[in-house]
Amino acid sequence: MVKSLTLVGCLFATLISHSAGHFLMLYPPSIGFDDALEATPPCGSFTVDFSKDNVTDFHVGGDVLAMQSFHPQVTWLFRATLDLTVSGNWTDLLPAVQQTGLNSFCEPSVAIPASWAGSKGVIGLAADSPDGILYQCLAVNFVTGVGGPQSVCKNETGTTATFVADPVLSSLPASAAATSSTGTSTGTATSTATSTSKPSSANTAYGYSGFGMLAWVTVVGSATFLACLL
Repeated sequence: MVKSLTLVGCLFATLISHSAGHFLMLYPPSIGFDDALEATPPCGSFTVDFSKDNVTDFHVGGDVLAMQSFHPQVTWLFRATLDLTVSGNWTDLLPAVQQTGLNSFCEPSVAIPASWAGSKGVIGLAADSPDGILYQCLAVNFVTGVGGPQSVCKNETGTTATFVADPVLSSLPASAAATSSTGTSTGTATSTATSTSKPSSANTAYGYSGFGMLAWVTVVGSATFLACLL
């Protein structure tokens, strides 16, 4: 009986690991998420469909992008396009941002070219992770103004963010060079920029998200299951 319960617990930990092994989009909502296919460019295997997708207004003056990563380190590329077929014409919104630390991460004020206001578009996230490049897309209406605060815009305690040069992300097809970045990100402190562009600042306003234990279980789940079988 004890052994059976132990195996059930190990299996549960393993399932958590596999169901949340990459990254989740917290805000705006993703057009779709499939952990097994998240490495499929440009949208993690999903097709943009404005008649079906959960479309969100995104303010060109600056708005929130909130994610949850299950890797101890990941580098983000935030880009956008007015091409609803997502076949190209991507514009980088920020230089690559390296997150160090598990779990919740938020950029509270990502700007879009002002001329895009009034258009439908797609925001794409590409994450350079230990599992390779991972993708998700957001279907949005670009609108004027500045977005308001979102409750999910939090950062895990101890998380750091730094602008970096990431050759893998910068070589993605149809990705604009980092020096063409038009966005800005604001926070309570300034990150060190190591790329060739000179953005104003990076989000480093950190708070506790409350998911620390889940992240820990996610990381050790597979190892725990193997250990239980030995």
